[in-house]
Amino acid sequence: MQTRLHIAILLLFLAGSCREAPPAPVVQKHLARIDSMSSLPHPLQIIDWYAMARSFDSTVFDFNATGAHWPLVWWDSSGHNFPQPVVGLYTALDDQRQGTHNKGMFHEALATMGATLGATLTGVDKTRQQGLNYVGMLKNYFNRETGWNIMMNNTCPEVALLGGGYGRDWWYDVYPNMLFYAIYDRYPNEPGFDTLARSIAEKFCQADSVLQGNYHYSFFNYALQQPKNNAICQQPDAAAGHAWVLYAAYRKFGDRRYLQAALHALQSLEKENTNTFYEVFMPFAAYLAARLNAELGTQFNVQQFMEWTFNGDAHCRDGWGVLMGVWNGMDISGIVGNTKDRGGYGFLMNTFDAAWPLIPLVRYDPAYAEAIGKWMLHAANAARFFYTQYMPDEHETIPQQAAITKGVIGYEGIIHTSSYPQYAQLRAPVAQGDGPLWAPGNPDVSQFSVYGSGHVGIFGSIIRATNVPGILQLNLLATDFFREDAYPSYLYYNPHPQAQTVQVPLGDATARIYNTVTHTFIAPQAKGSYALSLPAGTAAVLVIMPVNGKPERRGNKLWVNGIIVDHQL
Repeated sequence: MQTRLHIAILLLFLAGSCREAPPAPVVQKHLARIDSMSSLPHPLQIIDWYAMARSFDSTVFDFNATGAHWPLVWWDSSGHNFPQPVVGLYTALDDQRQGTHNKGMFHEALATMGATLGATLTGVDKTRQQGLNYVGMLKNYFNRETGWNIMMNNTCPEVALLGGGYGRDWWYDVYPNMLFYAIYDRYPNEPGFDTLARSIAEKFCQADSVLQGNYHYSFFNYALQQPKNNAICQQPDAAAGHAWVLYAAYRKFGDRRYLQAALHALQSLEKENTNTFYEVFMPFAAYLAARLNAELGTQFNVQQFMEWTFNGDAHCRDGWGVLMGVWNGMDISGIVGNTKDRGGYGFLMNTFDAAWPLIPLVRYDPAYAEAIGKWMLHAANAARFFYTQYMPDEHETIPQQAAITKGVIGYEGIIHTSSYPQYAQLRAPVAQGDGPLWAPGNPDVSQFSVYGSGHVGIFGSIIRATNVPGILQLNLLATDFFREDAYPSYLYYNPHPQAQTVQVPLGDATARIYNTVTHTFIAPQAKGSYALSLPAGTAAVLVIMPVNGKPERRGNKLWVNGIIVDHQL
């Protein structure tokens, strides 16, 4: 009787008065591409992504690793930008541009920063691993010698032309700064990082002022503050990368110039008439739109950014988006890449990295709980096929080399029809990589992607299995950087045709549980675990808080003990 009375009182509180109805449940928004995916991917197998991430870190950052093509780390003592030796990490197995080649200077921020962030997200302190500070080493990617004064994909232009990007392909110049800011959020006291973060924000803020809402360029010279075009696609979605960094800088430093530049950059992308998704930025536009709408009351079109992320109808980078389909009995839906290239070509890094913004988006806009829950289930299922131990041999280009990966390095991509003539006979899906095309002498094992595999910690920090196969617990806080204080928040989605009961772990402390999809406290008091009933095809976004908190409604938000629980009542 007391429990029922408690629930009734809470419902009346949320309604505002006894004469008003409680807030209606959040109407779910749909994306045609996700709706077209099967309810449950088949064959279904969700591997332990946390274990994979931890294993990757301990295996790859081992200077004493033995075996052909190992170890994958080496020392670069060139001291570019900062007078300290740094550790290089291979982009792909036995990449002939790297290691002792080119004076040891060619290593990419996408690899080292991605691996550092991934390990950190799963609980590894990369400032004191093996007596080394891998976080502090990242400063050398801050290109002060060139005057760009932002993070770049290499430490110096001497080796930049050996690989992609670096001063000619915009996403390569913006994304290392996003990776850096995410790492900075987790290591706010790392010496020198405040200064670097400030410089990046200033450069991006100045760039937005120069661009004046027109991001139709191939790249931007941050030293000269000049936009440039070349043979590479124009990349207006770089505006989303700018906006994400600038909003993070605003949250960190409180400078309203950064906020205004972030808003302006995102507005410039929203005004585009066509889908300009190029590589990684569009999901961040969707996330930031949802977050700004929730936190600041803006009216950004989240649906438009979500459709541009998933639809696969991008221009210039023709077909870029989220793949879907069942190829010879194997469901590859959910991986991210080119939906058109040789029938579809998805990539490991892009699939991992899409989860970074899309999962926390649901905190700010639970109208996408079902859509993102379904996509994440498919992506978590299909991503295992990048790894040779989970992909049948007859669908791999080099299954005979499986042992070299030590179980932690996946292929760079999954393609419908192989781009290599010698593998044309393989039936879809085909696990392969582009490494042999990058440099003369690159061996076949360079199809195994160290840089992409290093981002596995994004999945590892978000995804946990539950007692019901096919229902995942997704951590909405794991990659929500530079946020306000928040209670533990999780997304659960039921893909089954029948209702399911999921056990929600709570620990020893008594907790109260709120569902932002229904705007209700579903458990005033619970301990140990809570049996969550999920109807078929529905999602719940649970916020778990102490029982002694005092709910307070301010405008359209619900607070408990000064912490926001629901952004959109």
